[in-house]
Amino acid sequence: MSETRRKLTTIFCADVQDYTRLMGTDEEGTLASLKRCREAMGRLIESHGGRVINTWGDGLIADFPSVVEAVRAAVDTQNELAGFNARRPADGRMLFRIGINLGDVIVEGDDIYGDGVNIAARLQASAAAGGIVISSSVYDQVRNKVAVGFEFLGPLMVKNVDEGVPSYAVKIGDAKDETPPAQRSGSARPQPQSQPAAVMAADMAEARPAPRGRRLYGVLGVIAAVLIVINLLSWQGVFWARFPVLALAVVAALAWNRDQTLFKRKITSLAILALGIAGINLFTWTGQFWAVWPILGIAAAMGVRWSMRR
Repeated sequence: MSETRRKLTTIFCADVQDYTRLMGTDEEGTLASLKRCREAMGRLIESHGGRVINTWGDGLIADFPSVVEAVRAAVDTQNELAGFNARRPADGRMLFRIGINLGDVIVEGDDIYGDGVNIAARLQASAAAGGIVISSSVYDQVRNKVAVGFEFLGPLMVKNVDEGVPSYAVKIGDAKDETPPAQRSGSARPQPQSQPAAVMAADMAEARPAPRGRRLYGVLGVIAAVLIVINLLSWQGVFWARFPVLALAVVAALAWNRDQTLFKRKITSLAILALGIAGINLFTWTGQFWAVWPILGIAAAMGVRWSMRR
C-alpha cells in the first residue's frame, strides 16, 4: 500500500469556463483546444517547479513547493492562453479559471487530499473566466513579490470549513499595475468592508463573454416584442402572449445564471423555477394561489442544499 503522510504545499486548481457548452458545439475542436491548452499549462507549471498531479474532464490540479512560483505560473498561464484565445471567435474561446491555496494536505502516492485541496477547488470555482483567485495564506506570501495587483473579494464559504476563507482576485491583463511590488497596496491587507460583491461583479464584467450574452438577451427580447405585437394586432380579447413571454424570461434568467458567480447556481436555478411557477399561477388566476405548494417544495430543497454546504 502507498505510504500516507502530510505536507505543507501550494495547491493549483484549474478548469474551463462553459466546458459543457463548448463540447456541445464542437466536441473534436474543443478536445483539440483543451489538449493544446493543457500542454501549455503543464509546460509552464513544470518551468516554475510545479508538478501536475491529476487531470479529469476539463480540470487540472498541481502542487508547488513555492507559493510565489505557483502564482507566477498561473499568471503566465493566463497570459499565454489569452494570446491563444485572441485568435479564436468570442463564443469559442477556452477560458480557464484558476484557484491557488497554501495548505496542509494528506499525501498518498502521487495524489493529495484534504481541506487544502477543497479550498483551492472552491477558489477556482469562484474565479472569473480567464481569472485567478488566491487564498489569504497565498496573498500573505506573494503580495510584495509578484508584479501584479490584488483585489480583496471577502470571505469565501467552503464546505466543512467553519470560517470563511478570505480570498483575493489577481489582477492581470488590462488591470496591470505599474507600481513597484514593494509599494503596492499589499503592505496593508484590505478589510472585508471593501464591498466584495461589487468587486466580484466588476471582475465578472471584465472576463465574462458579454457579447454572447447580450446577443442572446437581444434575440429573446426581439422574439418577445414580436409575439406581443402579433397578439395586439390579432386581438380577440385574450392576451395569450404572456405565456411565451414568461417562458422567454425564464430562459434568459437561466442563461444569466449559467455564467454568474455571485450566487450558488443550483440554488439560483431553483429560485428562478419558483418565480416561473408563480408567474404561471398569476397569469391563470382563478382565485387560488396553488403555486404555494410547489414553491414550498422548492424552498425546502433550497434549504436542504444550503444546510448540506455548511
